[in-house]
Amino acid sequence: MKAKVYVNLKPGVLDPQGKAIQHSVELLGFNGISDIRQGKYFEIGLDSALGEAAARESVSRMAREVLSNPITEDFSVEIEA
Repeated sequence: MKAKVYVNLKPGVLDPQGKAIQHSVELLGFNGISDIRQGKYFEIGLDSALGEAAARESVSRMAREVLSNPITEDFSVEIEA
């Protein structure tokens, strides 16, 4: 079983790295981009004996307590069997 965790800055939080990426891709000729925001992505291998509900609960806790900053970031979790 595999968990995918996506961590993104909350709306309204400034993203200087995203702005720098946007500027760079515009210099490379990519037009029509109104905004770029960067984030983090994690793939976590899980023991299939854990069960989907327990896996989601465990990974959500990990994302909340370790992988993200709850003040500035949101996260979402996907579980694949």
